[in-house]
Amino acid sequence: MATKNSIKDKIGFQKIIAVFGIILFVGKIIAWKLTDSDAVFSDAMESIVNVISAFMGLYSLHLASKPKDEDHPYGHGKVEFVTSGIEGALIAIAGIMIIYEGINSLVTGKTLRELDWGIAIIAATAVVNYILGYISIKKGEKENSLVLISSGKHLQSDTITTFGVVISLVIVYFTRIFWIDSVVALIFGCYIIFVGYKIVRKSLRGIMDEQDPELLNNIIQLLEKNRKTEWIDIHNMKIQQFGSSLHIDAHITLPYYYSLREAHQEMEQVILLLAKNTKRTVEFNFHMDDCKTISCPVCQIMDCPVRELPFVKRVKWTPANVTSIEKHTVD
Repeated sequence: MATKNSIKDKIGFQKIIAVFGIILFVGKIIAWKLTDSDAVFSDAMESIVNVISAFMGLYSLHLASKPKDEDHPYGHGKVEFVTSGIEGALIAIAGIMIIYEGINSLVTGKTLRELDWGIAIIAATAVVNYILGYISIKKGEKENSLVLISSGKHLQSDTITTFGVVISLVIVYFTRIFWIDSVVALIFGCYIIFVGYKIVRKSLRGIMDEQDPELLNNIIQLLEKNRKTEWIDIHNMKIQQFGSSLHIDAHITLPYYYSLREAHQEMEQVILLLAKNTKRTVEFNFHMDDCKTISCPVCQIMDCPVRELPFVKRVKWTPANVTSIEKHTVD
């Protein structure tokens, strides 16, 4: 469950990313002015996105940490998907700008200069970016923060392109074949657009509440492994993600002759099982269904006093039947 300290920790680290983003951007701009390299320009353009994204991520973490209110009964966690999507779009735009500059340089031709200084500065920024990206991803995975994970992946993708820029500058330095620089810029421009697309796609999945197959499968495996005979079935399950939090809706079928207290206790056991084995903050909305005659063939309560049909088989819980709106049957 997210605590005030963990929230402050995430926001504090995002501030560090923002500050370093500005420093590294200034360094790359200096390297670009020294060398007049398209490849270095491509790296600098991505750093602009890093800076903007860092501050957007900082804002989204601050907003997502706010408690629920009358206007936002599910909290503010969805903002992480929105800011992540904008970040991906900015990355793609930067890629388009890089491709434009690369094509223009190929057509007009240019001579590079001060390559030794450019190589040193860009190589240093690559090392810093990689370290920051690695720490950000690890923190994001620990805190289930899409913002920190997205920032970390962006920083590491920036590192890959930066090392590519360094290699291209070294080749140009020794060969004096200047068009290599523009070709490298074009390649990285395309790569950056692809990275931006992937980030936008992931954010849209969250905004549209697209099912996460891996998450759903893990939860169903946990239920299947620990299911009780009294839990005749669990169906109509839906999982929504709100930043680092989850909201799980589901129907649980229980014996109709149970008292309200008995039925509620069984439902609470299911919720407790999920809550104890999920690292994220979870809000549950479970609905209790009474069993019908169609449930008898799959009901494992052998001493059921009201059984109308014989037991046929145990139905294994899977993503297909747990998410279905219908109660489980032998068919």
